[in-house]
Amino acid sequence: MLISPATRKKIQRFRSVKRGYQSFLILLCMVMISLFAEVFINSRALLVYHNGRLYFPTYSKMIKGSELGLGYEYETDYRGLKQKFQNENNRDFVILPLVPYNPYENDLKTNAYPPFAPSFKERHFFGTDNVGRDILARLVYGFRTAIVFSLVLLILNYTIGISLGCAMGYFGGKFDLFFQRVIEIWNNIPFLYVIMIMASVVVPNFMILLLIMAFFGWIGITWVMRTMTYKEKQKEYILAVRSLGASHTRIIFRHIIPNTLSVIVTYAPFAVSGGIVALTSLDYLGFGLPAPTPSWGELLSQGWQNMEAWWIAASVVAALVITLMCVTFTGEGIREAFDPRQHTTYE
Repeated sequence: MLISPATRKKIQRFRSVKRGYQSFLILLCMVMISLFAEVFINSRALLVYHNGRLYFPTYSKMIKGSELGLGYEYETDYRGLKQKFQNENNRDFVILPLVPYNPYENDLKTNAYPPFAPSFKERHFFGTDNVGRDILARLVYGFRTAIVFSLVLLILNYTIGISLGCAMGYFGGKFDLFFQRVIEIWNNIPFLYVIMIMASVVVPNFMILLLIMAFFGWIGITWVMRTMTYKEKQKEYILAVRSLGASHTRIIFRHIIPNTLSVIVTYAPFAVSGGIVALTSLDYLGFGLPAPTPSWGELLSQGWQNMEAWWIAASVVAALVITLMCVTFTGEGIREAFDPRQHTTYE
């Protein structure tokens, strides 16, 4: 698909906004690392060579210990297998990820109680939480959960909000007045109380939380699109298209929405950051994803309860600050690139 000259100019403008473009690259790297987190952070080995045969456990089915010369039928302990191969001093070897722990694994010690401080020797680079799980693993996997949650929530909210907002602004009249009253009533429903009620009835999971937040999250973009559509439909090109007999659907989806794309794109990064903060807040309050799902909010709660283990709170706060700063600066860059007036300059 060819990129139009106008779009190419906006992309070049975005790349010239250094802070926004660099933040976008950092955010993109974070997303890619989280999507392929099993390669970097995992209790399964990347590669095992045993008796002249290669195994790739990371993305394959479970390999029993008996298949690799160990005396048990459950999944192989690859850290123990690596130590065994080193002691035997033969040609067999194991290549482990940078962090050889998964986010659910308890790494406990004799005569010691977690949380354990950061240790490069044991490859707990950010330490462990209060049950011995690696914090870096839970941060990365928790970020993947949060970013996927935010993006899916963004799609749901924008699908509902843009469609309804454009319809309200385009048709106006009684249709607009009716949905204004509906949204005003909807907006007064206490979101947190609904979450609390749902959490007392069922254990909230990813889909339930997503649907509840989408149930309330479309209102903001609806008002924005309603206002933009009211302005856009009075312009001459819309009147010309209407005089040519174009249908309402064609006018809305082929003309009005594409010409309000700058507003939609500008709000998107801030909606993503809002989704991350909302999920983290619910997890912190105990109304979010069920344990033991990796979650930044759950780590933040642990940090508050274990202030002596400073590495727990420090790691999750740093991750939140970096992520939200990158999203905010990316949003500023996009807003600058899509602003037709281009008065403001970001460096």
